[in-house]
Amino acid sequence: MELQDKKALVTGASRGIGRAIADRFIAAGAEVWGIGTKEPEDMGERIEKASGRLHWVSADLGDLAATEKLAESLLKESGGFDILVNNAGITRDNLSFRMTLDDFQKVLDVNLTAAFLISRTIGRDMIRRRAGSIINMSSVVGIHGNGGQANYSASKAGLIGLTKSLAQEVASRGVRVNAIAPGFIASDMTNAMAAEAKEKTIEHIPLKRIGQPEDIAEAALFLASASSSYITGQIIAVDGGMFI
Repeated sequence: MELQDKKALVTGASRGIGRAIADRFIAAGAEVWGIGTKEPEDMGERIEKASGRLHWVSADLGDLAATEKLAESLLKESGGFDILVNNAGITRDNLSFRMTLDDFQKVLDVNLTAAFLISRTIGRDMIRRRAGSIINMSSVVGIHGNGGQANYSASKAGLIGLTKSLAQEVASRGVRVNAIAPGFIASDMTNAMAAEAKEKTIEHIPLKRIGQPEDIAEAALFLASASSSYITGQIIAVDGGMFI
């Protein structure tokens, strides 16, 4: 199995992409610690199904001081992580001239600053052990921007800069850092879209379909495994060709 006996920390693991990644890693043999704001209703069932290889922590990553302490605590509890997936993210959409400073800052705190703090803590241990894979969940809007999402786009663009900088800093110690930039992926938000709007978006996707969380999970599995041992500092768009 690709991740046999590996330990992974996945943020934003309660649903959607994060949940799919956690489940895929477990299926590949990993032991996973998942972080989310709320514990899913079926968490007990998931933990039982994972035969003890899934651990859950409820936390608000917007509380930056608590987030740093949590990362240190989980590092001690696990004995060290082989894989870190910074997937947690929130949105507070609005046009820039109507967006409050609080809405701008909160998105950056959760999406970008928390990823930096967790990467710093977990990454130090990876450097010491001279091995590890850090995967940051960016977005195609972090590359191309999106009206009404200046805060979200800025946070995801920041993750790209963080990814490339960290990759240069830790490569000589055997640690790899990459990012995934999902496109139009099935989620609670896309499911709530009007059918006409959804169809219009799909028209601009060469593969003519909405992506699934499992599509992102497979990319994460590749970047987490030895199959990508010579890949670092890269941004992999999983968008169906939306921005060719």
